[in-house]
Amino acid sequence: MYSHGSESLLKQARDIQDAEMAKFCSRMVKQTQARDQGPQGLQGRDQGLEAVDSLQRLHLILAASGRAQSLPSELHQRLLALLLSSSGEQLQVLCAAVLRETAPPSDHKLNYSQCSGGRLNSHALGLLVTQVSKEDLPSLCGLLLQSLEAPEGPAHSRAPEGPPHSLTHTLPALAAIISHSPDCLTEDHVTLLNKKLIDWLRYASTQQGGGASSVGFFNGPRIRQPGPVTELDGGPSGDFFTVLCVAQGFTEDQWMNAHAFSLLRPWLLASSAAPGDSSAEADPLSLSSPPAGCRLQLSLSHSFSHCTDDRSDVDGSVVSMVSATSSSSRLLAPRERLREKSFLYAQRLIEQSDRKALKRADSELQKACLVEAVLILDQVCLEDVSQVFRAFPAVKALYGRLSPELGAARVLLAVAQFYLNHGETAAVDCEPVWRLVFGRLPAELFNDPHLAHSLLRFTRLHLHHLQPRVVQYTQAFPNLLKFLAWDSPAVLEDFVDLLPSLVTPGTAVELLHSLLDLPCLSATLVLQLRCLALSAAGGRAQLSLEAFRSPAHRGLFLFLLRAEAGSGDTIARLATLHRLLAEAADWPRVVQAAQAVPVLLHVYFNAVVTVANEKLLSQLVSVLLERSSLLFNIPTFIKEIHRVLSFHLLRFCKLRPSLVVDQSHELLEFAGTTANAFSKEAVFTDVVWLLGEVLSGGSDPRCSVELITSCFESLEAVLFEVTSSAPPPGEEPVAPRVITSLMSALAKLASRSHDLIPRVSLFLSKLRAAARGGAVVWSREEDLVAIVTRGEELCSLLRLPGVAQSVLTPPPRGPRWHRDLNVAPSLQLRALSGLALLH
Repeated sequence: MYSHGSESLLKQARDIQDAEMAKFCSRMVKQTQARDQGPQGLQGRDQGLEAVDSLQRLHLILAASGRAQSLPSELHQRLLALLLSSSGEQLQVLCAAVLRETAPPSDHKLNYSQCSGGRLNSHALGLLVTQVSKEDLPSLCGLLLQSLEAPEGPAHSRAPEGPPHSLTHTLPALAAIISHSPDCLTEDHVTLLNKKLIDWLRYASTQQGGGASSVGFFNGPRIRQPGPVTELDGGPSGDFFTVLCVAQGFTEDQWMNAHAFSLLRPWLLASSAAPGDSSAEADPLSLSSPPAGCRLQLSLSHSFSHCTDDRSDVDGSVVSMVSATSSSSRLLAPRERLREKSFLYAQRLIEQSDRKALKRADSELQKACLVEAVLILDQVCLEDVSQVFRAFPAVKALYGRLSPELGAARVLLAVAQFYLNHGETAAVDCEPVWRLVFGRLPAELFNDPHLAHSLLRFTRLHLHHLQPRVVQYTQAFPNLLKFLAWDSPAVLEDFVDLLPSLVTPGTAVELLHSLLDLPCLSATLVLQLRCLALSAAGGRAQLSLEAFRSPAHRGLFLFLLRAEAGSGDTIARLATLHRLLAEAADWPRVVQAAQAVPVLLHVYFNAVVTVANEKLLSQLVSVLLERSSLLFNIPTFIKEIHRVLSFHLLRFCKLRPSLVVDQSHELLEFAGTTANAFSKEAVFTDVVWLLGEVLSGGSDPRCSVELITSCFESLEAVLFEVTSSAPPPGEEPVAPRVITSLMSALAKLASRSHDLIPRVSLFLSKLRAAARGGAVVWSREEDLVAIVTRGEELCSLLRLPGVAQSVLTPPPRGPRWHRDLNVAPSLQLRALSGLALLH
């Protein structure tokens, strides 16, 4: 919600009149005229502040209107000029924001031909990319690539001033265009950018820039002679500059080396679909997420594999690989040369990661570069399978070095992607990798939001390969659910996508129990972290924490914290666990986890229907009835879960009507328990409806008269108890919907066994008389009227047994004379009941 002052400003901006807007724009034209008066831009501090204030007001007016408006042509031209000027960044940002909200006049569009003049800054170029048409994209790309051209010569390439101002703006814009529209590139564009990236990646200087200087107390500045760049640990660097090299100052080509590295992997992905690519067939193992319209392709470059030196696989030295391939790679096409240089660059980064950084920030940079390096190797190997055997020794050594400690979890995920793509090709054992990814990482780092996002995104992107090829994936759902239990709002969307893949005939029952126990898992994770914190600080524990630390209850919590499925479906002492965790019912994480369970249950049951046979569905019906009484004591949670369970119980039995007879004992036991009518209204009502609807010889030949009579007697006893006795302590009176469902079920069962008709008619008459006489008290008069009306209709209908049987027990595939959902009979039933009254 906005504050009162903000609401007032928004109202003024929305209500501005056209005449007032025209005056405001005219005043802004005068304010911006100073821009063209000289190279200094807006003259004076007051003029600059006034222009900033006017631009802010104009942006508010345009944004508040909610629709694109057009500005006067002169003002639009002035704002473009100001955007392209060397004014302060604040003015450029405001001009770009205003121009994004406007529909530009046709004669004053920001022309992409202005790129050749080098006047475009990052804000102007960002505006240009959003406004340029798809037809102009090839021309724009050509001009952007031309701006990357630099005069040849060592003096220019080794200039110490830093990256050219235009290049720092051009490369991000070029990367954005490539990511969203790779098809806009021509073959010449692809070749040119390949060559530039090769030069920037491989041939950057290894000498520091000239920015290092020292000043003495009694003398003037003393310029130090630039020395070679160093490694992160301060040691000497090799003859290959990368982003992990350290220097006091960087030369222009070193800056472009860093920019090229940031563009490298998106370019490798995008250029696979570009016209200059020589790839011929799509790679079925492509697991990255390329932009729309981009497809990864597999290129078996035999000429490239013959040109490289196989001895590099043995010694693993990047320097030896460079010396072995430097001459032969020049004979390759630009695309293959870039692939080779990318491979060497990634290998060099992996080699540099073995050095211990002196600064913490450099250590984080190492991890980020390692992720990118492994993904680059993965992409190169996807395009050329022959590179797998060159890359695997370095990746395997990296995994062996990083796997004992989990501080580089994101790097390990990148390694896991490499193993998933190329493990079968290299014939290596991938099981330790998956035990780490789906075992230790979620078990020990479930409270790391960055890891949760990365691991779940990795799983979603690679799901179509993980599910059939990685056995550990489906068995690791107890571990994966820890992410959901710890921070369900952040990862709920991920689990909505992942949950169907975790549902198999072997995991369905245990997964259902785990979902229902999710609030308990959330509370246990909180207790686990609090236990560690209290052990370190010596604090005082809560009651639930004392239970968590008690050896007597340790097994309950260890089961919830298990890492793999298969150790049992559920806990035998769930009621004890719920009692121990009672004080956690209002913890924020527990409440959030409870709110996520109904959503996931719907996803789960939708998936179960597609994989379950009749035996599994029978087992699930028993679980639904059992777990309706064993839920963590959060009132809103219990109510929502009962609603979901009753909905899908009906769905299962409608899909397989034979389940009612198969599970008749469990259903009758549930419906025959009077307490369920008070505490589980939703599930109880639907179970009663199922018994009355399905138990008939027409639905299942196994349904005998003895079964119908047994069911009738159980329901009759429950109806008598709920209408003649007070509710249990702490329970609300039984709902009218429960009474009407029981009355309808008794009438349906009696219509199939005519010996029961006098019995149910007498009972309904007594119940009707008791309700009218005030023996049965209801909180609302409408409830009493509904019960009396239903009793009269059913009694009238049962006076004609043949009609009652045709109405209350319709043929399974015939016309449905009623859609009784335990609330009221249909219009057809009411009409037939009226006819029965006439007799």
